[in-house]
Amino acid sequence: MTMTPLTLHTLNAYRGSRRQRRRVGRGNSSRGTYSGRGMKGQRSRTGGRTGLIRRSLRSLLERVPKQRGFRSLAEKFAIVNLRDLDRVFTTGTVVAPEQMKEQGLIKTTVRVKVLGGGQIAKALTVRAHKFSGSAKTAIEQAGGKAIELTAAKNRPSGPPPTTAKERRDA
Repeated sequence: MTMTPLTLHTLNAYRGSRRQRRRVGRGNSSRGTYSGRGMKGQRSRTGGRTGLIRRSLRSLLERVPKQRGFRSLAEKFAIVNLRDLDRVFTTGTVVAPEQMKEQGLIKTTVRVKVLGGGQIAKALTVRAHKFSGSAKTAIEQAGGKAIELTAAKNRPSGPPPTTAKERRDA
């Protein structure tokens, strides 16, 4: 028995891997006379009821996964606990959001909140946008200061424009 070399023109598909296409409308069997479309109506016509546009909106919406709940658009605070400040910084240091970011405690410096998780034994001057009550008292008991920063707002001062002309000129 001789083996033919394996080349592109000698390759064969596996048995059963290639199916013939179904030829509808050829005879009286299950897909014969009306090709499985029934007798009359929009669905029996060519191009009838195809695509997402024709499907009922309700069935489409039922299949779409819903995102439950509410997502607030308010800016989130970057959270720092007292144990992290005590571990990273030395006594007498002025700790601002920029230093926290340099040390890898937070990812963004936009809004920072210090929470009272853990103990603090070093006298630090901590500058942040918000402090929990327990964090503020713990920092002050350790001999440090808790200075609250104000978040910069990108709005001009004064009342908002009311007329179309004021809005256009603003």
